[in-house]
Amino acid sequence: MFHVVILPGRRSGGLAPHHPPLHTLISIAGGTRKCPEVAPAAQPESCHNRALGGAMQAMKESILSTHALSKRYGQRTVVDQLELQVDRGEVFGFLGPNGAGKTTTIRMALGLVEPTAGSVELFGSDVRTHGAQVLPRVGALVESPALYGYMSGRDNLRAVGRVLGGISESRMDEVLEVIHLRGRDGDRVNTYSLGMKQRLGLGLAMLNDPDLYILDEPANGLDPAGIAEIRDLLRELAAQGRTVFISSHVLSEIQQICDRVAIIQEGRLVTLSTVAQLTESGGEFIVIVERPEAALALVRTQPWGQKARLEDLQLVVPSPSGRGRDLVQFLAGHGHWPDVIRERQQSLEEIFLDLTGREAR
Repeated sequence: MFHVVILPGRRSGGLAPHHPPLHTLISIAGGTRKCPEVAPAAQPESCHNRALGGAMQAMKESILSTHALSKRYGQRTVVDQLELQVDRGEVFGFLGPNGAGKTTTIRMALGLVEPTAGSVELFGSDVRTHGAQVLPRVGALVESPALYGYMSGRDNLRAVGRVLGGISESRMDEVLEVIHLRGRDGDRVNTYSLGMKQRLGLGLAMLNDPDLYILDEPANGLDPAGIAEIRDLLRELAAQGRTVFISSHVLSEIQQICDRVAIIQEGRLVTLSTVAQLTESGGEFIVIVERPEAALALVRTQPWGQKARLEDLQLVVPSPSGRGRDLVQFLAGHGHWPDVIRERQQSLEEIFLDLTGREAR
């Protein structure tokens, strides 16, 4: 099982003569393996140059996209004709039940798994044919980080920094400050809590200052304060023009930090929308009337009222926002004058469960 994927970014440079060339470092269950040598990546443009290009143009630049992406293992289809597009500066949520194909999709995006059909593009180039040019611009945390427990947190950063090349102690200081491990960076990792290890894993992904972050459950093991810190960090990265592709089961956090989300089930795309559009379309009205059972029977005669229900003798009518006036007029026109009507917006988690019928994992 892959645990941490660290891919060099714009700060990567030459290695010491005794080090073999290594452009992709993958930690697997506590061990490390080297991917095949690849050609050096072209130097990406700086944040300053991107800013000169104009915000609107940057927003429209596709950073990660999939085209009819499919993966089959024997007769079992894990990912089925998946179509995604993630633009620069977005925090993009990738959601689905356990076994929906999220991690397989992420591994195909990182060039770790070969698609059966279709393609993944990073920065406009196919990963299979231009991986040497695009993968060095990606930093990723896939599942739980595999770290060297007998080494200190800083030495873990140094070990990866030596492989990447060009990672200074001052850059490590910056990362340690961001992940709030400055006071514990000299301690052995096997003394860290689960949340501290998760933050260190995220720090390894940040070390080379990549343009694209691909994060699988980055809040795993974090307490509420740590989750809030990750939330603020991801927002800051997006504000700097970085792009974040995040898979998480903490849907309350996804709702707060993501611009758009894609929900998949059994490898197929269920919906792709902005968080605002999803939650607005998932609103419902709570209505207090004198005869709730009769009002419920009336509402259910309408196509839009098939999912209406009673909660504590209150009529609950699923409906897009802004249609309260129409509902009042309909009920009043049939002799059911509402005493109270209020709109309640569904959370992203409620919408997820409605769409998939299962819990996020």
